[in-house]
Amino acid sequence: MKEVVMVTGASRGIGYAVAERFAKEGYPIVITCSKGEEELEIAKKRLDQYGGRVLQFLADAGNYQQMKHVLCEVEHRLGEVGILVNNAGISWIGLFQDMECELYEQIVRTNLLSVMHCSHLVIPGMIRRKAGKIINISSVWGNVGASCEAVYSATKSGINGFTKALGKELAPSSIQVNALACGVIDTRMNSCLTEEEKEQLVEEIPARRFGQVEEVADFVYQIVIGPAYLNGQVITLDGGWS
Repeated sequence: MKEVVMVTGASRGIGYAVAERFAKEGYPIVITCSKGEEELEIAKKRLDQYGGRVLQFLADAGNYQQMKHVLCEVEHRLGEVGILVNNAGISWIGLFQDMECELYEQIVRTNLLSVMHCSHLVIPGMIRRKAGKIINISSVWGNVGASCEAVYSATKSGINGFTKALGKELAPSSIQVNALACGVIDTRMNSCLTEEEKEQLVEEIPARRFGQVEEVADFVYQIVIGPAYLNGQVITLDGGWS
């Protein structure tokens, strides 16, 4: 039987595409998101068409107790999570000094603490089984930083460092931890950009286009089924941009 795959922030965008990629391969799927119950229900119905087991939870990945409850329910109904894809994330564009502390705390909680919480909850079972995969969805801004996205960049940089360190910790237990640092992907997160801004951005990208969520999903799947010797790495997928 294939291992249970859990994807956070999976009602749409990259998260949904990743869940769909694994559903097509017959994996049991768990999807979560913190809001948008209707979208989550629609995502679940779309995944059901592939014939596998699918569970959905309206839960904040940045809330440890909520995710603990989710993981207990998953273990009871499907079994322990063997593949964790930490995708939940939000962004805000503007000057750091203009941000309210509640907002940047929310971004840190959603983007970075969610990765730590979910990983912390699944690791004991992975260590016991001497098997497991954790994939963290990061960003090129975690590599180089972005003006007017200081907090977002900080969280993604944190994910990168966490990935490298945790990969070293868990390698002796045959658990792989890797991150995918994405460039500009065509998702709703970019809806704040005007068409002119999008065109200017495309001109900066050597591939001359935005990445597609399906490309991210395919890469995540390839990392999971790839060599077990790949561990603690932050791999960039950005069309040659950075």
